[in-house]
Amino acid sequence: MTENNPATEQCCTKNPLLAMLDAVDDWLKELTIQRHSQHTVLAYFAALKRLAEFLVTKNLTWSQLDKRQLSQFVAKRLETDNLAISSIQQELSAIRHFYDWLLKNDNVLVNPAAHYQIKRQPRPLPAIADIDLLTQFLDQPPPDDPKQAALWSRDLAMLELLYSSGLRVGELVALDLADLDLSSCQVRVTGKGNKTRLVPVGRRAIVAIKDYLNHRAIWLAKNEMALFISQKFGSRLTTRTVQNRVKLAASRAGIAQNIHPHLLRHCFASHLLSESGDLRAVQELLGHSDISTTQVYTHVDFAKLTQVYDNAHPRAVKKPNNAQDKLKPTDDS
Repeated sequence: MTENNPATEQCCTKNPLLAMLDAVDDWLKELTIQRHSQHTVLAYFAALKRLAEFLVTKNLTWSQLDKRQLSQFVAKRLETDNLAISSIQQELSAIRHFYDWLLKNDNVLVNPAAHYQIKRQPRPLPAIADIDLLTQFLDQPPPDDPKQAALWSRDLAMLELLYSSGLRVGELVALDLADLDLSSCQVRVTGKGNKTRLVPVGRRAIVAIKDYLNHRAIWLAKNEMALFISQKFGSRLTTRTVQNRVKLAASRAGIAQNIHPHLLRHCFASHLLSESGDLRAVQELLGHSDISTTQVYTHVDFAKLTQVYDNAHPRAVKKPNNAQDKLKPTDDS
């Protein structure tokens, strides 16, 4: 019988990290068979490899991970590795799915990531353009070239409608001619979740759309129902085309600020809220199911809100508006 050799035993002992990654490999093979993308598989492997390395330094295995250690791992990724919260959310998703698989195969008793959440970063307020800049953008003269002038009539109709009604670019390109009611100045919009809403269309947008419809009749391909169509193909425009046309219009107007379709939606919401102070109405017009989305989505003109408060609240400090109001009590008492 061969005598045990310590060196041989050490050589044959598997590296703890590699041993832990064996389970990951088995899971990812199943995902590959299930036709998950290679990008997803590689991202999952990278996330779990980092967690495995963390556990090995603490002499822990997959089954010994609990929420306390998971919090330590997340803290390390945040503070030491300077990872963005959105990236950590993706790593937690990989960990959560992996532990679901381990549970299914009776390799662990609990999923420590099942209900684990980290506080999301506050969504940044969107940039907006002031009214003077939008006037420069929307009131620019048409190009001299007749073909480009015809395209500008379509582009202006799109831009006016985006700003007039606060549409998403996807909602804009999805519009059919039947969705537009010029007589009542309304448009029927199909938004997220296939929900429809009726939105007013401004006077300037109506004028621009009527001008564009003359060209649409010439460009129209057979049976095309889309409101906004390609001059060349007569078919529905893509979101990318609209984005490119907006940038071209900004360049023609000599505007350095990054103008894009969603910026016009931001401006619609911000300017409307600033003048009305009616958050619920803006929520309905934007098609938001949750008013908290509207609160983050729009800029609030604080000076305007202060004016509304001063004029409406019984305990607010109002400006004197008559001789009696101007009388001030003396300090003799």
